[in-house]
Amino acid sequence: MAGVSDPAIARVAGLGIHPVKSTAIRPVERATVHPWGLAGDRRWMVVDADGTLVSARELRELFLVTADTPETEPGLGAPLRLRARGFDPIDVVEPDTDLIDLRMHSNDLQGRPAAESANTWIRDVTGRRDLRLIWCDDPTRRTFDRDWALPSDHAPYTDSCPVTLASLSSLRQLNDWIAQDAVERGDEPPAPLPIGRFRANVVVDGAEAFAEDGWARLRIGDVWFRQPKRVDRCVMTTISATDLSSTKEPIRTLARYRLADQKTWFAVHLVPEGPGTIVVGDEVVVD
Repeated sequence: MAGVSDPAIARVAGLGIHPVKSTAIRPVERATVHPWGLAGDRRWMVVDADGTLVSARELRELFLVTADTPETEPGLGAPLRLRARGFDPIDVVEPDTDLIDLRMHSNDLQGRPAAESANTWIRDVTGRRDLRLIWCDDPTRRTFDRDWALPSDHAPYTDSCPVTLASLSSLRQLNDWIAQDAVERGDEPPAPLPIGRFRANVVVDGAEAFAEDGWARLRIGDVWFRQPKRVDRCVMTTISATDLSSTKEPIRTLARYRLADQKTWFAVHLVPEGPGTIVVGDEVVVD
């Protein structure tokens, strides 16, 4: 078992929180870790009239929304502030409305609808009139009926596990593959993909490319995590969060080099083993 004196194999290069699912990533220098994930991460999501998740997969205009909480903007005088270019910002309170049933992929969830003013704002920004903003008041309400899960595993509105970790070394290898394959096809190599395409909570650097696949248990700073599985990437990674354009990358290249079980893999899921704080620059030690 790793101890506090074991050498680090990587360091934290970045931390990110997504206050509202599928909205802009908010970089932070430190993050409070709960057993259900990083404080402030994906406690809100957007759904349609039937209570089904609407993400940037279906509505890429969500990428144009910036959401902040006291975790991403210390001193913020509201639980949630939404901003978008060309629109007045709006502060949103944590609602005490009745719980409603929700659907996210294959998961049955619950949440509390925000005030109608927040719904109107989201609809005006995205142009879609059936949207509602939902708050996860209790992340421990959700459990996972999966082979990888323990009864104590919980999360708010993440797709799967509470935390995602990505490696800059792996990204550099992926971008090299993309450029190499473009040349082989006679195409101009595209600009390198940014790490933000993968919407990770924790970005590390210093380890070999894709070494994270084998980190069954690791310590970041003083917080231990277990790594139950890798991340199967979806079409959202092909969309630019800045101009909303899309290409075949990185899915095309991942399908060539990182295909297993008919899925394309990049980054890993983490489950915190307890509470704590992680900071940019923290060492990563593998058990």
